[in-house]
Amino acid sequence: MSTVHVKIDIHAPVRRVWDIVMDPYQLEDWVTIHRSLGEVSSRRMTKGSTMGQTLHMRGVSFHVHWMLVDVKVPSHAEWVGRGPAGSRARIRYELSGDPEGPTRFEYINEFAVPGGKLGTVASRVIVGGASEREAKSSLARLKALAERG
Repeated sequence: MSTVHVKIDIHAPVRRVWDIVMDPYQLEDWVTIHRSLGEVSSRRMTKGSTMGQTLHMRGVSFHVHWMLVDVKVPSHAEWVGRGPAGSRARIRYELSGDPEGPTRFEYINEFAVPGGKLGTVASRVIVGGASEREAKSSLARLKALAERG
């Protein structure tokens, strides 16, 4: 299992940041590897909500089916995803700070590729630091989006 953990301070109220990150229809505005949104179970994301998403990384597009498995508005969300060939991911959003801002946003992505230890080593070689770079780029886009209101 590989982990990416990045954080950023956003000069915006916690609730504004929460509303952006929990709206699947805004993923295209801030997630750099997002390509399209599939079926979404409900507009308001609650525990048990699901969505399909097509992502693109290192020249390859792939589909992930996500389920929101834990949520505490407006400070915590945890998604579990299933991707191609048995790959899986767990993404957590942690928001903290004064309700009026600034907001500390933490993004934690744990992902596993098929193939056990060999698959994990191959993933590090193929993906390298791209996951962390993309996460940092996405958070920079989120910051710009939330700060302009």
